Amino acid sequence: MTDGTAEDGGRPCPVCETPMYHRHCKYVCPSHGVVYDCSDTFY
Repeated sequence: MTDGTAEDGGRPCPVCETPMYHRHCKYVCPSHGVVYDCSDTFY
């Protein structure tokens, strides 16, 4: 069971397609760092 903040493989990174992690209102790519945050509109 995940709590939504764990490394559960979410949306793919738009640059490298690696699953991003959801952390504190941000999507973080393990290779590129923060890609999206709450103020961004996407998907």
